Amino acid sequence: GQGTGLGGMPEDADSPQDAQSYDLTQKVGPFMDRHMIIPVIDFLHQKGIYDQEELDRGKLDVLFRTNMVDLAMDIYKALHHTEDVPAYMTDRREEVLDLMDKLSSEVQPILEFLQDQGRVNELRQEKLFNMAFLQEQHAIMPQHVKVLHRYAKFVYDCGDYANASNLLTNFRQLTTNPDEAFSSMWGKLACEILMGNWDQALEDINALKEAIEARGNTPAVMLLQQRAWLMHWSLFLLGNHPNGRNIVVDLFFQERYLNAIQTICPHLLRYLAVAVVTNPRRRGVLMELVRVIAMEHKSYSDPITLFLEDLYKHADFEHAQKRLQDCSVVLDSDFFLCNSEADFLKSARLYIFENYCRIHGRIDLRMLAQKLNMEQIAAEKWIVAMVSDAQLNAKIDSQSGHVILGVQPPDVYQQVIEKTKGLSFRSYVLAQNLEKRAAAASAQ
Repeated sequence: GQGTGLGGMPEDADSPQDAQSYDLTQKVGPFMDRHMIIPVIDFLHQKGIYDQEELDRGKLDVLFRTNMVDLAMDIYKALHHTEDVPAYMTDRREEVLDLMDKLSSEVQPILEFLQDQGRVNELRQEKLFNMAFLQEQHAIMPQHVKVLHRYAKFVYDCGDYANASNLLTNFRQLTTNPDEAFSSMWGKLACEILMGNWDQALEDINALKEAIEARGNTPAVMLLQQRAWLMHWSLFLLGNHPNGRNIVVDLFFQERYLNAIQTICPHLLRYLAVAVVTNPRRRGVLMELVRVIAMEHKSYSDPITLFLEDLYKHADFEHAQKRLQDCSVVLDSDFFLCNSEADFLKSARLYIFENYCRIHGRIDLRMLAQKLNMEQIAAEKWIVAMVSDAQLNAKIDSQSGHVILGVQPPDVYQQVIEKTKGLSFRSYVLAQNLEKRAAAASAQ
């Protein structure tokens, strides 16, 4: 997509052009592994946001840089309505097959050993699954471990993520090269994400987060890049892991990670905003989020971030309400957010309503329905549901068509504090009176 999603209120919020202008694929793409871009392209294809042929050409280009040459050939044939493929494709296929034969023979000794799962588990338990022991007892040489890394990468590029994940786990335990071990952690995380193993992916994200900070000699610029990559990769958990929203909020709000967002990837504020707004347990960080969004307004804004600015920075309910339609388009056409649309709109309406209620004590139902972008009957039902859930202290006067907001009763702790304050004052007065009486009695 050509657009950067820098605000702007579209006239027809449902047209593909508007979805295109909000699309962040070109912003997010450089921080992803190329295999991760394939499901994003498939999603855009399904949404019809871009020209289908353009997307097919993009997918073909991505696939051709991997070892999935047969799949690339199938797309080429469909795209060009032909059974013939150009010579460079058949040459590439031969190249991949030759490399597979070469790597397979080189990696054979260590693969045969690793296939004996019982022996491998036994050595792991005895803490003997390491290079020194295998070299001494099993004639596994350092070059075998080195080729295992190349073979794992080759298998990954063929799209066999389960096999690649196992190979990378073994490699990481055997290698004595810390840089290659670190690189294999990224490969392993990519495998888990592409297989949809979200719990394992979370474990790998946490391990990588620790590894990034533990590598003392990394230049500051590279550290920023690595944190940015980790945040982008964690977006796959946002809508897929049961605790995805908390995971994103916890990671993105860490000072070093927030610094990376503000320095090189402010577009991630969209995802952080959705994770916070759709998660009632994280309301405590809302004002901090609005502060960061306002600071980064010139670098990045879109309907989601502008909605929060309208509501909390400008108290502009009119604009905030109008913005919801654009938010809907953004969410529906974003690969990482498409299953958050209903939750976001529900929370956003609640926030508009709460902020509006702070200012007004009696609200016209018709006008409120308009502000919430709902039919009047639907708005009435929504308020009734809110009251019954005890999220709101209000009643509806159907005759006059008004919502009358009650004063929130102070919570029980507040009541105890107030009563205690009164008691201590009364005790003080009582003590003073007793002292005066005692003094008068002794004077007599």
